[in-house]
Amino acid sequence: MTTERTPLPRTELADLLTDAAQSVSAILTAEYPTTANRSYLHPVLGALSAGPRVACELNDRLEAFVAEEPRPTTPAGLFTLASYAAALGWLTESLAELTTSVDQICTRAGIPTVPQDPDVATPGSAEPDGEFGFAFSALELAAIRTAAEAAGLPPGDYVEVLSESLLTASRITDACMEISSGLLEDAAYVRGAATDRVWIGDGPDSLPTLVRSLLARMDAAE
Repeated sequence: MTTERTPLPRTELADLLTDAAQSVSAILTAEYPTTANRSYLHPVLGALSAGPRVACELNDRLEAFVAEEPRPTTPAGLFTLASYAAALGWLTESLAELTTSVDQICTRAGIPTVPQDPDVATPGSAEPDGEFGFAFSALELAAIRTAAEAAGLPPGDYVEVLSESLLTASRITDACMEISSGLLEDAAYVRGAATDRVWIGDGPDSLPTLVRSLLARMDAAE
């Protein structure tokens, strides 16, 4: 005899989205030890290390959520499923872009080639303040030269790859913050509904936050 289970209450559905939001936010605070010869990668290594693990955990939770009996069929359950799936898809795409960008940075820096001799790799023409058109203080120049020497790169090249790394870190930060805030908004909507019959009407404004954001991005790309 099969025992019928009641659908998950909206508080548990909201908790599922809240937990996912916290997991995504944790990517931004993850730390990863960085050696001196790879210091230009420090801005991205934490996210690069933690991101895939978080995505895998979220995927496992999604599969468990869908596999539970009864499967989500209520409006609140389907709304939660749509929000969660959109977040996971967005995160996976963002992590793929992160990996591609880091690979390009590594290629630019000559990884995995043998680092150049610092005496050869730091010609005067590569001084960062001359190449990039803005001035560094004497203390900053000294720090750049020291870091560049440890990385086996000319100072100008070091500044370039570090700048690319910081830009990449900014992109994954923006993505994780938007995903996390979207999940929290949807969690608040599910939790704050008057009844378990949370429903989405026929218009786009009734869709989960991240679904609306993804649709807006698709429209902007066309």
